[in-house]
Amino acid sequence: MFCEADIINLNDHPELTERYAQWQHGKWGVSVKAYLDSMAEAKISQSGVPAWYAILDRDGKIIAGLGVIENDFHKRPDLAPNVCAVYVEEGWRKQGLARLLLNHVCGELAKKGIHDAYLITTHENFYERCGWSFHTMVEEDSGKQVRMYHKHTS
Repeated sequence: MFCEADIINLNDHPELTERYAQWQHGKWGVSVKAYLDSMAEAKISQSGVPAWYAILDRDGKIIAGLGVIENDFHKRPDLAPNVCAVYVEEGWRKQGLARLLLNHVCGELAKKGIHDAYLITTHENFYERCGWSFHTMVEEDSGKQVRMYHKHTS
């Protein structure tokens, strides 16, 4: 069973940066450069945003991860920061890893004085079970409407 101690902040593991960017790119199709740029910004940010987190298995393979960015490709910049790129490898699902990551990142944001977090998703029930509340529908940069969720971080 995994615990909060198993979550790594990519800032603390620069040797994983390229591999993690490639992994996220393979899940979401966002350019590797965009992930690398965000991770480089995270290293100098004092605010806690952006930030990138992962869980590795015993062999060092990335099995879960997520990020925190200002805006996750939608037209509501006032609803920030955004948890993004939440992904758990299929063989590791239903073991609480996403919930663990979500709770961890909210704790980290709270430590930085950030009291609200948002995320967009097409899932309707998962995030409610993790303590998030439906906030509103927002327009993505593509013009499509998507569900926005909110959580108080502390």
